[in-house]
Amino acid sequence: MAVPRILIVGGGYVGMYTALRLQRRLRRGEARVTVTDFDSYMTYQPFLPEAAAGNIEPRHVVVPLRRVLRSCEILSGSVESVSLADRTARFQPHEGPAVTIGYDYVVVAPGSISRLLPIPGLSDHGIGFKTVEEAIHLRNHVLGKLDLAASTPDERVRRRALTFVFVGGGYAGVEALGELEDMAADACRYFEGISRGDMRWVLVEATDRILPEVGEDMARWTVQELRKRGIEVRTRTLLRSAEHGHIVLDDGQEFDAETLVWTAGVKPNPVVAAGDLPLDEKGRIKATAYLRIKGTDFAFTAGDAAAVPDLTRPGMLCPPNAQHAVRQGRRLADNLLATMRGQTCTPYRHRNAGSVASLGLYQGVAQVYGRQMRGFPAWFMHRTYHLMRMPTFNKKSRILMDWTLGLLFPREIISLGALQRPREEFKFAART
Repeated sequence: MAVPRILIVGGGYVGMYTALRLQRRLRRGEARVTVTDFDSYMTYQPFLPEAAAGNIEPRHVVVPLRRVLRSCEILSGSVESVSLADRTARFQPHEGPAVTIGYDYVVVAPGSISRLLPIPGLSDHGIGFKTVEEAIHLRNHVLGKLDLAASTPDERVRRRALTFVFVGGGYAGVEALGELEDMAADACRYFEGISRGDMRWVLVEATDRILPEVGEDMARWTVQELRKRGIEVRTRTLLRSAEHGHIVLDDGQEFDAETLVWTAGVKPNPVVAAGDLPLDEKGRIKATAYLRIKGTDFAFTAGDAAAVPDLTRPGMLCPPNAQHAVRQGRRLADNLLATMRGQTCTPYRHRNAGSVASLGLYQGVAQVYGRQMRGFPAWFMHRTYHLMRMPTFNKKSRILMDWTLGLLFPREIISLGALQRPREEFKFAART
């Protein structure tokens, strides 16, 4: 008799934690697990702002799937479609022809991508903040602009280089801006003729407040703290255009900027719409409280791409955050095993513990189990909470070492912009 195959689409929070739990709890020969993802690592996104600021080595915020999932088959590439009708998925490796993968059970958890709007110039000049590659690029980019500004006598070029725009006032945008501004302000002492006041940092948010995940008092305090640092916080404001690096806001403001970071929302990975998966009006996979795809007893889903009912708030859905994704992955694995063994499944129920955010070194905001914190206590809570949630003792130790070294030595201010163009030097040599 053939061993059942469990196919996991996506190696993010849900995919990795589901596979990890299955790896630990499956009996020998009970099933084989295949995990597919474009990258062969899981990125712990809450640490991306610190990686961008140089507080953490970027390699320490990613977990290699092949190392932690030693009993699973790891396939690097893209799943182009998932068919529930015939229990197959079309998989495209990075090179070579596509293949069809048959499965007995499937977990569809491809995560999300940035949700872009049809704003002129956005796709050409903007950058997101969801991957470690984007975090590395932004760090190099910001330091590179400080290099440029310190090296040119042209005031227009200098002003354009020192203007940084972030669109989206949720946790991703606020943390990325806070950490990068703090890093750049610290780096200014090494760039002659540039001070913190010479830089212009702008946060653009369409709604009437930032950080909807915390209470209004904490959100107002955060705005005050950002403005004390000279950061412009513009709520109820939309980005109208970014063509040729010229920023146009709907409040009448226009200026040039060479840095535009887009963190204004996400949408499900397009693969969910490529097969016969049942979707809701927002393109998310319809799920039951047991984390099954509606209408099936062999297909499961969770995470950003899934519409999972929140049993602690009747009529609502679980928010797409890391806290829910990690816990859903574990519950999903248990329910999948229960299904295979003919046992009773348990619905997913988890009350949100709260939220924590860093605004730069020693500054943060937090709301944990109804208790509000700000400043150093919130920053310390942010680091402690996410260090505990970081997978593997190896990565925890490396991150703790990064922080310890950061207390003893100044941050690196080297811009390795050539990483994005590694063959430029070789091409130059070929031309001369």
